[in-house]
Amino acid sequence: MILTDSGGVQKEAFFLHKPCIILRPETEWVELVDCGNSILADADGERIKKAFRHFKETTRYNYPSFYGKGDAANFICREIISNFS
Repeated sequence: MILTDSGGVQKEAFFLHKPCIILRPETEWVELVDCGNSILADADGERIKKAFRHFKETTRYNYPSFYGKGDAANFICREIISNFS
């Protein structure tokens, strides 16, 4: 489980399949909250504790491939090479 106020770390938590408590009132990555892997808690101690308990009790998470499969660099390199061949 990761607690952060960093937008980049929120996304990294998703890539690493770790639940994330977001210490901000809002996030640019609303899809992570919508799929249940992240919870907005802001700087509210009670909301942070509630989110922590929720993730401690949750055993299954859903990590949809919102951002592809992680093979974009290989695809791009293959396309560049094939265009110069």
